[in-house]
Amino acid sequence: MRIAVVSDIHGNLPALEAVVRDIKRRGVDGTVNLGDSLSGPLLPLETAQFLMAQDWVHLAGNHERQILFPGRRGRQPSDAYAHAQLTPREMQWLGGLEHRQQLGKEVLLCHGTPRSDNEYFLETVGPGGMRPARVEEIDTRLGAETGSLVLCGHSHLARSLRASRGTLIVNPGSVGLPAYDDDVPHRHVVETGSPDARYAIVEYGLDGWIASLHSVPYDPRAVAQLAMQRDRPEWAFALLTGRMA
Repeated sequence: MRIAVVSDIHGNLPALEAVVRDIKRRGVDGTVNLGDSLSGPLLPLETAQFLMAQDWVHLAGNHERQILFPGRRGRQPSDAYAHAQLTPREMQWLGGLEHRQQLGKEVLLCHGTPRSDNEYFLETVGPGGMRPARVEEIDTRLGAETGSLVLCGHSHLARSLRASRGTLIVNPGSVGLPAYDDDVPHRHVVETGSPDARYAIVEYGLDGWIASLHSVPYDPRAVAQLAMQRDRPEWAFALLTGRMA
């Protein structure tokens, strides 16, 4: 079994198209999308229509939830823009997506962790910012899951490691947004340092699951210009550089 894994597209259709071309070149048995597909000032409608036409397994991320339901503080700008662009057809599709899904007995798909769509799996955020999670933190987030492979997204950082019980946990990184900042639960910055689109391929070999992380170049200038036109210069800079400043 050979599976392509994408996540955190954030409406960046040109980056997604570059990733799909690379996936087709390498050949896989199927593709899974771990969510946060549309939120942002780019091409949410066009990206939704592209994804709806694919024979993939799709999850909802925290931003799908935030597009559908405004919450007590209302929708933040990226979610509000996506919500305004989508038609009832795309909204119905979003509403049917789950935040986690099992593929057989051995593979778990989740956007964040098995228990939350808004929790980093392989990183921990504290008052000092973001750091790699400790083994005991990862084990706690894994909980009672007994499968041999967990695929997760949310942090936009491509990483692959094993929990203490041997479960392989793979984050493919972000297809469409290589840098961002957030203030939940504490202020932190995520930067890949490159504008490349990211994805992963996992395959089952003689000794278990193997993960390969891929970085795909594409020209981000058109989507950066869209971000500027929509008064989101921080997005434009992130798309062009993979950094926030």
